[in-house]
Parts: sequence; C-alpha cells; structure tokens
Amino acid sequence: MNNELTSALQACYTVADEIEASDIYPSSNMKLQEMVQFDFLQFLAYLCFSDGADMRAELSFIKDYLGYDFDIARLSSFKYQRVSAASFIANPPRSLSYFAQRDINARTTGKNNSKSLQLVDTFQMLGEAFIACNNVSSPIEIGHLTSYVTMLDRYLKSLGFSGSHSTYGTSRQENKSNAGESSPSLTVDNLLEELNALTGLESVKQDIRNLVNIIKVQKLRETRGMKQPSISLHMVFSGNPGTGKTTVARLLANIYKGLGVLPSGHLVEVDRSNLVVGYIGQTASKTAQIIEEAIGGVLFIDEAYTLSANKGENDFGQEAIDTLLKAMEDHREDLIVIVAGYPDLMEEFLNSNPGLRSRFNKYIFFADYTPEELIDILDDMCEKQQYKMTDDAHTFAMEYFKKRTSEHSENFANAREVRNFMEQAIAHQASRIVEFGDEVEDEVLITFEAEDFQAVLG
Repeated sequence: MNNELTSALQACYTVADEIEASDIYPSSNMKLQEMVQFDFLQFLAYLCFSDGADMRAELSFIKDYLGYDFDIARLSSFKYQRVSAASFIANPPRSLSYFAQRDINARTTGKNNSKSLQLVDTFQMLGEAFIACNNVSSPIEIGHLTSYVTMLDRYLKSLGFSGSHSTYGTSRQENKSNAGESSPSLTVDNLLEELNALTGLESVKQDIRNLVNIIKVQKLRETRGMKQPSISLHMVFSGNPGTGKTTVARLLANIYKGLGVLPSGHLVEVDRSNLVVGYIGQTASKTAQIIEEAIGGVLFIDEAYTLSANKGENDFGQEAIDTLLKAMEDHREDLIVIVAGYPDLMEEFLNSNPGLRSRFNKYIFFADYTPEELIDILDDMCEKQQYKMTDDAHTFAMEYFKKRTSEHSENFANAREVRNFMEQAIAHQASRIVEFGDEVEDEVLITFEAEDFQAVLG
C-alpha cells in the first residue's frame, strides 16, 4: 500500500473527528469520518468503469484504502444509484462543506493550515492512485478526475479560499538569456495556481490540468513497474493573437520541469525569421542552433504556418521543418515543441507534411476573450500599474470592447489590444495633467477619466 496516501486519508479522518466534536457538525446518525469515507467511495465509483479493464485491481484498491468490500455487480449498482446523475459532478461532497466551515471559523482560507485544501489534495491523490492501480488507464478516467477536482477548487474559490489545489510575449534573445532559469522554487501546484489566476481561458486550463493528471498517473505506474504507453507531449496552440498562448507555454515549460518530464523549464520562443535564411544550406544550420538552445526545455514556434506557406524554389521553410522533425525524433526525452498560430492556418501547416500531423497530436484552442474578460484584463493592468478608472471611464471601456469584439476584425489582438488601449490612455492622461505641474494631486495622477479612453478613438 501507498504509505503517503494512507497517511493523507488518516489525516482527513482525524480532522473530521475534530470537526464533529465542535459546534459545526450537527447531531447525526452518521459520523463525519464515515461521511468523508463515503464521499471518497462515491468519487472512486465516478472514476471507475471507464477503461474496460479487469476490475479486480480497483475492487482491491477500494477495500484496502476505504474498507468497502464490493464485487463488480454491487459497485456497478452503487455507481448507478449514487453518481450517474449529472448533478454529482456539479455539487461538492457534503464533507467538504464542513471542512470549509471549520476553516472559515478559524480564518484559515489561505493555503497554510487549511483543512479544506488538505481534503481536496487527498481527493486528487486518491484519484491518481486509483487510476494507476491497474494496467490500463483511459482518457475518460483522467477527464473525470480533472473535472471533479476542478469543481472542488471552484467551490472553495467561491468561498474566498486562496491557493486552491490547482489555484503577455518576449523575444528569442530575452528567452536565450534566461535559458535554464526556470523558477525552481515554484511547485507544480504554484504554477497551476498562476495558470488559474489568468483571466478566461477556461478550456485551456482544463486541458492543461488534464495533461498534468495524465503525467502524474504515468509516473505512478512507472514507480510500480507497469508498462508505460508512449505519449507525445508536443502540442499545437491554435488561436488568434493576444489570447495568452505564449504566457501558457511559459507556465507549461516550468510545469513539465516540476513533473520531471524535462530537465529545464526554459522556453525558447522563435518565429520564421529566427529559423529561415535565404541561402541554400543555411536554414538547416540556423534551425539546428535554435534547437540546441531549446534542448532540455520547450521550443515555442509562433506563426509556425509561415514555414510552409510558400512553396517557391527559393523558399527554405521546408528545410527548417525537416530539421525540426529530425530533432523531435532524436531528442524525444529532452525536447518538447509547441507550434502556434491562427486555427485555420495551423491546419494547413499540419497538412503540409505527413510527419507534422503524426508528431503533433495534442491540440489546445485559445478562444477570443469576451468584452467582460477584456475589462478584467484592463482592471488587472490598472491595478498592477497603480491606476484606477472613474465609473464613466469604466463604462466607456466596456462599450469600446463590446464594439471591437463584435466587429470580428482581423487585426483585433485580444489582450494586446487592451495593452495598446491602456498605453494610449496613459499618454493622453499625461498630456492632460502635465499643465498642473508639481501641484498635481496623487488622486489625479492615478485616475483615468473617460476622455483619456475616448482619445484612443482619435
């Protein structure tokens, strides 16, 4: 048995006994420890029957760790009665609400000493071990694990808990100078919290969390001597400009390091101009040099479709692609490649070469931001740069972004649009208040008026 998991389960039961002895838990025929145990059982029932494998390992796991002696028929009946309804994945377990109330009463909604977060961590650990207990694991099981723990995180976040379980572009030269500097103090949970703090990108966050769970389960299976199916971690990031692709790639590089997938968490970001030279033989050499810089980390190729866009005899983009494909084969253990660009053009890129399609089988789509999300990004930028908006300015900004998103303009750049919007407003605000000289009040210095935003329209 897994001693770490056994200890985590026992710690939750101990907290349950403490809560039951307080005024938080009402008089009931069921002890809170039994409720926690039953909630764990429902969770495992939700995960099982997804991989078509022999169920003996799962039944043994449930008996060893939770004490329930089920056969397949009884577990199947239990699953049908308790967790088949759609409401199961939408509602947190009852026990978590008591753990949360305990933390609220104790004012421990942060990560340290939070028993609620400890319980969610145990659900995650229990699910990973359960999925890894037999010789087969399916994407459905991983998806169920991800969805359930994400639901728990959102519940705690709605109560004001911080640091929940899994709470914009640089140049190649900047990345080169930082190669290997991968923030070793950050754990995978820290990085997932940083990802979750980004505005919008809900489907992206779900995909990344799912990927993390797949890798964790693979690692568990490896420690138990089980065969590991080969999975490709190369990715396609498709989406319009300014949707956070580079930001997420940086976080993912460090997540890969934290999971032990890559020796370094550095990201090398390039585009066509960094790879292709207009002379025979030079492109392969330059591309190989860039790949060498990325070894141990992630190579992020923005607007990758430009490598295959021109088919003329004087275009050497194909030479860069051929060099890249060879490197991906030669460095399967220490190089991950992420290609990014507009959705339709990325499809054309992948279809341009059979080798590309076979190596990139993981796709993450970055949707455009909604007007509300763009305003959230603007609010965040203002806070970080010590600015604030009047109500009129805020209203004008919302109407502006509603109009911009509804136009579906090809040159709309999502978060970059917000940055440009704010930079122009800063310039106008400076021109407006400079006449006050040294007598200008602090409040005026930090406040955007509606006219500062209106100036963006020219």
